Amino acid sequence: MGSSRVSGVVVDKPFPTLLSLVQRLRLTYEGEAASAPASIIFKTDLPNRPGVSWESGRKEVAFYTDVAPATPAGLLLRCFEAHHDTASGAWHLLLEDLTDSHMIATQWPLPPTIGQSEAIVRVHARFQAAWWDDPRLGETPKAGEDWLKNLTGSYAKFADLLGDRLSAERRTFYDRLFDQAPRLLQRYRTRRNVTLVQGDSHTWNCFLPRSSSDTARLFDWDSWRSTVGAEDLAYMMAMHWYPDLRQRAEGHLLDCYHAELIDRGVTGYDRSALQDDYRLSVLWATIRPIWMQSAGIPPVIWWNHLERIHLAAADLDCRALLSA
Repeated sequence: MGSSRVSGVVVDKPFPTLLSLVQRLRLTYEGEAASAPASIIFKTDLPNRPGVSWESGRKEVAFYTDVAPATPAGLLLRCFEAHHDTASGAWHLLLEDLTDSHMIATQWPLPPTIGQSEAIVRVHARFQAAWWDDPRLGETPKAGEDWLKNLTGSYAKFADLLGDRLSAERRTFYDRLFDQAPRLLQRYRTRRNVTLVQGDSHTWNCFLPRSSSDTARLFDWDSWRSTVGAEDLAYMMAMHWYPDLRQRAEGHLLDCYHAELIDRGVTGYDRSALQDDYRLSVLWATIRPIWMQSAGIPPVIWWNHLERIHLAAADLDCRALLSA
C-alpha cells in the first residue's frame, strides 16, 4: 500500500453462519492505493451463538498464521490479518474477498452437481497432496490418550438424551465401536499416508470460480487437523448426502480425488488403500453427531447427520470393520 492508509470502512454485506460473524467490508483509502483491495472479509465470533462450548476461532487463527503461509498459492483465501487474544478469547480474521470472482455452489442444504463436486474434491486433493506425510504434521488427535475417554463420556450423555430415539441396534453398534477402538485407531498411529484436512469439509466451505481461468479455494479452517485425508470426503458425502445421490456419485468422486493425488505427486497410496480409509472414516464419522451435540450444536444439524451417516455406514458395510 506504500504511503496510503485506510480512511473509511463500510459494512457492505453480512454473511450469516452458524458460529461466526462474517461481513464484507468496503474500504476507501487516502493516497495512492491501486494495488490495495477495495473490499475484504471480516470474520469473528458470533455473539450469543449456539455451540458456546466450541472454542471458536483459535484454531483458524493458528491455521492462517502457521499453515497457510506454507501452502501453495491458489488453494486458500489470502489472509491479511489473523489475531487471537489468549486472555479474552477474542479473535478475528481479515481475508481476501472473492465475492466477484467466485461463488458457493448452492444454497444450504442443496448439494452441488456432480461436476461441481468434482472440482471440490480435486481442490481438497491438491491441498492434501501439498501436506502428505509432511514431517511437520505431528500426532493425529485420534492417537491421543484422552480422545477415546472424552468420546465415551460424551456418548453416555448423548444416549441418555435420546432415550428410545436411539435404537438398541445403534447402542450395540456404538458399544462395539468403543470396544474395538484401540485396534481401529492403530491406522491413525502409523503416521503414514496422513495429511492435513479441513475438518468442516462440507461443500459450502469451498468457493468455486466463476471463470474457468481461476481455481477453487477452500475456506473455514476452524476444525483443521492432521489425519487420514479420506475424513474430509466422508464428511462431505457420507455425512451430508442422502443415499440416492451419494450412491451414484461416491465412487466416481473418490476416483477423481485419487487421480488428483497421484497427479500431484503422492506415491505408495493405491485406490484400494483409499477405499479402506474411506470406509474407516465413515465408520468414525458416526461419532461426529455425538461431538456436535456435546458442543451445543442445534439438533437440526446433528440429528439429520446422525441418520445420513448411519445409512452410509450400512451401505459400505462398515459394521464388518468392528469384527476383530
